[in-house]
Amino acid sequence: MVGDAQPPSQGRLRGASLGLPSTGRGSLATFSARVGAYLLDSVAAVFIAGLFTAPPLPQAWSLLSFAIITVVTLVLFGQTPGMRLVGLRLAHAREGQRLAVWRAVVRTALLILLVPALIVDADGRGLHDRLTDTAVVRDR
Repeated sequence: MVGDAQPPSQGRLRGASLGLPSTGRGSLATFSARVGAYLLDSVAAVFIAGLFTAPPLPQAWSLLSFAIITVVTLVLFGQTPGMRLVGLRLAHAREGQRLAVWRAVVRTALLILLVPALIVDADGRGLHDRLTDTAVVRDR
């Protein structure tokens, strides 16, 4: 019957289309957890940039600091310091391999623009994650 059909998103589990569990370790991170990790990384970037620009405020130098911290830690460890503190990590299509530098650079550039991170799909992945074929997942 026409009125009984549910929209596809109603019965769908978050992360199922990516082959991820719906809950627990390896499941997609919540929006609030991702925002918390982002804020922690942003504050750390401002403090680090401030070490080099003091006494004036770091202004745009904090963006460079954020980009360097994010790209280097994602490529080396698969998570930023903020992600580590919140219990998240970055997963990508090829499990067990390191994140390619180009993916980390593109993802970080889009994250700095902020708007792509706020445009999310049905799974809650931001545009920056969709374009780089990555997903932020729970690590614990």
